[in-house]
Amino acid sequence: MAQASRSKGKARPRSRSTNGAHETATPARDYSIAAVGRALDLLEALSRIGPAPLAALAESARCTRTAGFRLLRTLEARGFAIQDEARGMWRLGARWGVLGRAAVEQGALAATAMPFLAALGKACGENVYLRVRDALESETIAIYQADPGLRLYSEVGKRQPIHAGASRLLLAHAPEAVQTQVLAQRLPRFTPATRTDAGWIAADLQRIRTRGYLMTTDEVVAGAASVSAPVRDASGQVVAVMSVSAPTMRMRPPRPRALLPMVLDAALKLSRMLGGAGPESPGKTNDAARKGAAAGSESNTLAQTLASPGPHSIFR
Repeated sequence: MAQASRSKGKARPRSRSTNGAHETATPARDYSIAAVGRALDLLEALSRIGPAPLAALAESARCTRTAGFRLLRTLEARGFAIQDEARGMWRLGARWGVLGRAAVEQGALAATAMPFLAALGKACGENVYLRVRDALESETIAIYQADPGLRLYSEVGKRQPIHAGASRLLLAHAPEAVQTQVLAQRLPRFTPATRTDAGWIAADLQRIRTRGYLMTTDEVVAGAASVSAPVRDASGQVVAVMSVSAPTMRMRPPRPRALLPMVLDAALKLSRMLGGAGPESPGKTNDAARKGAAAGSESNTLAQTLASPGPHSIFR
């Protein structure tokens, strides 16, 4: 009886049967180091609210002031943090510029995004693309091809103007100086459906920011439609656009709106991996997007949970 009682007190590893044989499922080991986690929390707080005093950073990172101070001093010694002793304010150090450039050169964003692109592609059965803005153009930096038989509408490294197709979402969140420069140009037309009127595009940029997503048809490639959502970093800035693109014959209504919650959810999950986060959870965002799709409304989307810049100056 004593032996049986001791057995009950111990947690047994779960086992499963596969073709008659029993396999023991070992729990995943936690390799995280608490001090490193606190340091990263502090750095993310510094990137969001800095320059800031120790008290504000510690509160944002949910650590004690003593722990925060010791971590900041350690980071300062390595050039990753700087303190303005006269004002008591802390800011990020210059060493982060070196790491940031190295991350870009090593394709960090594309590598981080691939699991999210793959999950979305498998869920919807279509190709998924990730594009970033580079000056006045967009560049495709990652693609998940759901089926080798599906046509690709872009390739990694391909660049194109940002006034048409999914790339216009990047233009909507670009600095106003970039928008003005793009709209002042003679814009190329790719198909009869490509919009090149600067006034219409400027108004659409505001609509995109209000909705928080973009749907296009035939704008860059005839016979192709896309559903796109923004990807944000820890500062809340839009750093990429994630889009599902497919032939229009497979994207007839209501399918684009049916795909919208999935695209928004995948973009939000990637944003959270990059440190960005809206006040709502992915589940709530999905529910809002579904309600908006069912009602034909464009008011219940991710954009309303995040700050948007004001209208372009030509409309003020």
